[in-house]
Amino acid sequence: MEVVNLNKAYLHVHSPSKVAYAIVETPDGRYNPITIEWFMRTSIDPPMIAISIGLTRFSHECLQQSKYFNLCIPSDEMREEVMFCGTVSGKGVNKLEEIDAEWIPGKLHKLPVLKDAAANFECEIVTQVRSGDHTIFVGEVKYSWIDENRNMLLL
Repeated sequence: MEVVNLNKAYLHVHSPSKVAYAIVETPDGRYNPITIEWFMRTSIDPPMIAISIGLTRFSHECLQQSKYFNLCIPSDEMREEVMFCGTVSGKGVNKLEEIDAEWIPGKLHKLPVLKDAAANFECEIVTQVRSGDHTIFVGEVKYSWIDENRNMLLL
């Protein structure tokens, strides 16, 4: 055992990593999926999930204006789409159109529920906390969706 810097230690235990999409509504009414790695369940009753979004991200701006997000857990089949959405800003690109995603409107705020995902969680933001260069948005899960025939994507 040796003392190392945080980045080296984190990379050592990081793989495989779980990724997800946070889908948010843009100020002009489009839907924007952002690939995230920092998400977690935070409460059983009521059910809550937290996502951490960088202050400089377009999706951060969107979440400040709309109090809803969908957390979508991508399936193995969605690897290329996840990589695309994690490298392109939704500010000038309609990522859902670019990846040709099939979706249905959710029940809570009509945000997309991705048909190819392993699971989708529709959330209403109940609080947010500034955490360094990110904001943690905590959403109460109002509706949950799964496709039992799809496996979660691990990178």
